[in-house]
Amino acid sequence: MDLYVPIIVLGVLAFGFAVFSVVMASLTGPKRWNRAKLEAYECGIEPTPQPVGGGRFPVKYYLTAMLFIVFDIEIIFLYPWAVAFDRLGLFGLVEMVLFILTVLVAYAYIWRRGGLEWD
Repeated sequence: MDLYVPIIVLGVLAFGFAVFSVVMASLTGPKRWNRAKLEAYECGIEPTPQPVGGGRFPVKYYLTAMLFIVFDIEIIFLYPWAVAFDRLGLFGLVEMVLFILTVLVAYAYIWRRGGLEWD
């Protein structure tokens, strides 16, 4: 149990600091509300009205999000290889080159199909 005491103390300190920061900000912060502060911020552009149900997002948005997740997960597989690089030798190098080529082929396919365009 002695090994967990520093972790628990750090967690309590972090939680205490977070609560203290939120409470102090609400007590000492300015309270000058106006119409502009209460509106949604869209990079200086006037916000467009949205339907009551929230509206529909284009399918392109979801495709871009899924592509990001897929490529992000594929890149995560590079970390264990980098850690064990010395022990894997030539076999590990060949396997990782094949993996990176597979990722690049998928990336090129998506690029050619127009999956990365933001129109």
